[in-house]
Amino acid sequence: MPIILPYDDDGIRRAAEELRAGGVVAFATETVYGLGADTFNAEAVRRIYELKGRPMENPLIAHVIDAVSAKSLVTEWDHRCDKLASRFWPGPLTMILPRRETVPIESVAGLGTIAVRSPMHPLARSLLYCFGGPISAPSANRSGHVSPTTAQHVAEDFADAEHLLVLDGGLADFGIESTVVDLTGATATVLRPGTVTIDQLRRALGRAHAIVGSEQGISPGTAPVHYAPRRPASVVTTADLAEELAAPGPVAAVLCFSPSSVPSPHQSIVMPQDPEGYARRLYQALREADQVAVERIVIEEPPEREGIWIAIHDRIARAARSTGER
Repeated sequence: MPIILPYDDDGIRRAAEELRAGGVVAFATETVYGLGADTFNAEAVRRIYELKGRPMENPLIAHVIDAVSAKSLVTEWDHRCDKLASRFWPGPLTMILPRRETVPIESVAGLGTIAVRSPMHPLARSLLYCFGGPISAPSANRSGHVSPTTAQHVAEDFADAEHLLVLDGGLADFGIESTVVDLTGATATVLRPGTVTIDQLRRALGRAHAIVGSEQGISPGTAPVHYAPRRPASVVTTADLAEELAAPGPVAAVLCFSPSSVPSPHQSIVMPQDPEGYARRLYQALREADQVAVERIVIEEPPEREGIWIAIHDRIARAARSTGER
């Protein structure tokens, strides 16, 4: 079983020592929990992929303490990087840039680019300071499953991983993964939406556009099926929800905005109506839905499609491409 450590000086010290010894450590960030290893230790990074069952072509994010540390990993850092780092770091924004040859190819999925971000969670920052170098980490869950927003989620996903250290920083503040922006071209391109919105990026840079990926590319977390619960899931509009639940079929756990819209024997999981609250609650709700005695999950589609809601729609769409127990 994993070992959950409190966020205190001793917990940070033990986790940093584990990283220096070539181990893997799970830790809280403001987005979701990460499963980290020393960016410059190729063997330790391979251990992340083995533990998660993660496809080797899915790159990791190198977590750094600041822009100075980020520059040690990349070959190009222009005025756009300065603007974004000044405005959004530390925080939930990941930049993709050309990597230095000193970075092991295992840490970048064999790519010529590297994804870097500076987390704002005090636990993650304490760990980075104590360790003294970049920490490469994807989300701390089995590959393709719902990302963890608590230490207990990590322990559940890796119940068979003996002695895995998990630094408990409480419930993740944002609840979904970082925005990923590609800065290798002339125009900044959002490859994965998050809580830093396209409008915020445009205000910072003047120009930015977004693409919707249909396959895993240079951005982490863009596989078509991702962030998925173990039970089959579907997304239904509010207008179609009553008909969906009235039709003969398996009992469902329903992520909804009003419990009155969910008739028995279906079970309601009420979601916040503000985007920040919805994002913070989403993965926890999907994991709860997996644990109740139902055969499927129905997600009432949020009607809004602006700002953070864009990232929420992205996550529930990928979750609904799940084919059930894997």
